[in-house]
Amino acid sequence: MPITQDVQTAFRIVRNLLVSRGERGQVAKRSKELAHPRPGTLDVVLYFADSKVNLYQVRQWYAPLAELAKTTSVAILSRSPGTALALLDESPVPVLYLRTVIEIEDLLDHQDPKIVLYVNQNAKNFQMFRYGRMWHVFINHGESDKMYMTTNQFKAYDYSFVAGEAARDRLRRKLWDYDIENRTIMIGRPQADHFAGALPYTPDSRIVVLYSPTWEGDREAAAYGSVATHGVALVAALLATGQHRLIYRPHPRSGVIDPDFKRANEAIFASMRAANAADPTAQHVIDTGQELGWQLVAADVAIADISAMVYDRLATGKPLLVTRPVSAKAEIDLTGFLGDAEWLDAADSADIAAVLDRVQHSAEAQQHLEFWVDRHFGDTTQGEATRRFHAAVDHLTTEWQRQSVVHAADVKSMDRNRDASDDDDD
Repeated sequence: MPITQDVQTAFRIVRNLLVSRGERGQVAKRSKELAHPRPGTLDVVLYFADSKVNLYQVRQWYAPLAELAKTTSVAILSRSPGTALALLDESPVPVLYLRTVIEIEDLLDHQDPKIVLYVNQNAKNFQMFRYGRMWHVFINHGESDKMYMTTNQFKAYDYSFVAGEAARDRLRRKLWDYDIENRTIMIGRPQADHFAGALPYTPDSRIVVLYSPTWEGDREAAAYGSVATHGVALVAALLATGQHRLIYRPHPRSGVIDPDFKRANEAIFASMRAANAADPTAQHVIDTGQELGWQLVAADVAIADISAMVYDRLATGKPLLVTRPVSAKAEIDLTGFLGDAEWLDAADSADIAAVLDRVQHSAEAQQHLEFWVDRHFGDTTQGEATRRFHAAVDHLTTEWQRQSVVHAADVKSMDRNRDASDDDDD
């Protein structure tokens, strides 16, 4: 068995090397499409060192970045050739491809970016942290009560843009000696200002249900995924009512680790296709697209796992049901919204229609939603989160300019002191 595993590992390494070499060649052919900003003109960079499988983490920032780019010079920096190719096809802002640290240093020799944004905790982020004359800002790829949201890695950044007071409370409970007041800036959820898109179905009297599960996770503490435990049963029940339209939006990593999740995901796809074939008016939607927004506002009620999708839906203020993880080792923070959430246990999945009806018409559930919307996002008036995002960028840009002046003065002072010391020695 070990020999077989070694051979499989070696095969994957060789295959990945060949794929990467081919992708680098494609990037070279498209080099004219890459950003080549004039020296000193680049203000904000979103740094992304991951492969394209995690590109969903950047995609949700496309619309806010495009809006920011109307007044500020913005680019996305990719370290992966495959990711760079995907970004060239879909990014609304210019794309930089810098595979090596030397290439990053060459860029910084000609540019003075004020702010570098990070959406995840990739280890290669530290290759960018080495440069001190810029603000390193964690913006994350969602708002949630996952353990990921309280990692001690927050301390590695100069600042973090967080959604609201709930995020600050979460960090206060988990992190030691972290200056919440000065190192976090609340911006709400700028993505919510862009929740829109054409519906892939014709609205009618059916109740529209969004089921958006997360993946299985790579550790027991983060085993929040419900596809294999809740999903098959609840989907079968909803498809059978004739009164519901299902929008199924699985996480792009569903089944990458656990074969049971992969099989469950494929079974849901098959059952939805069969339901549409049997009744074309049902118009159930298998949603694996890149665009996120219309699903959140179009659904009458949503079902989500513990993930950023809970909080994206929460920002709409509309009915929401959260799946309860089956694993007793899954970490659940009940001190925030989840303590007031409407939960779906795996055992109740087959009775989902009755559960959804109760959640939709519960005055108490709606009161809880309204309270936690304000706690997590503050003012959700259209455009307010975008204004706060831009204000945070402007604030750090002003601070960058101030720090640059102070630093230049300090350098001159040190030079004068050194020269005076040299004169004394003479």
